[in-house]
Amino acid sequence: MTSTILRTLILALTLGAASVAAKEGPVAVITEAMEELAEGLDGRKEALTVDREALHALINDILLPRFDRTYAAQLVMGRHWRSADEEQRDRFIEAFYQNLLRKYADGVLEFDQDRIDIKPYRGDPSEKRTRVQTVVTLEDGTLVPVSYSLINRESGWQLFDVTIEGISYIRNFRSELNSEIGSKGLEAVITRLESEAEPESEQ
Repeated sequence: MTSTILRTLILALTLGAASVAAKEGPVAVITEAMEELAEGLDGRKEALTVDREALHALINDILLPRFDRTYAAQLVMGRHWRSADEEQRDRFIEAFYQNLLRKYADGVLEFDQDRIDIKPYRGDPSEKRTRVQTVVTLEDGTLVPVSYSLINRESGWQLFDVTIEGISYIRNFRSELNSEIGSKGLEAVITRLESEAEPESEQ
């Protein structure tokens, strides 16, 4: 079950990162993202499999401008956000994002637009936060429910969390880091994330 979540996580995050405009609704954000990612991968999957930096650049170009890194990082840090100084917050935000991008990049290569089913939107687009429900069909036919959590900013809807098979990425990662921060300290955790985000640390 965990492997399924890991394979679909960065795919889910990238699908949520569409070209955002203030007047676009949350479903449009998801739909446009699929089109943008499909275009970026067209005819390039084999090359991107071996060219990791090109793969990361593709994901970054789609995700970075539309993913609310600060809000997501704040939710992940939880109560530790209040005790962290500004430098630690900035370092955590960057390390968190780069670690996420690099660790789960392979999921993007499994993207197939035809296997994404966007469910009818039942939320209220006038609310500050909302969710869009989808179902991803894996190659073996397994149906994986994926829920995107978005927040409405002045620039438009931005993604901040993904829930796969009922497991929230934010809550899951926060639980893991809380334990590590408690035993090793915030600085040690930030340093580890920074180290893992370095290109030379990739296998």
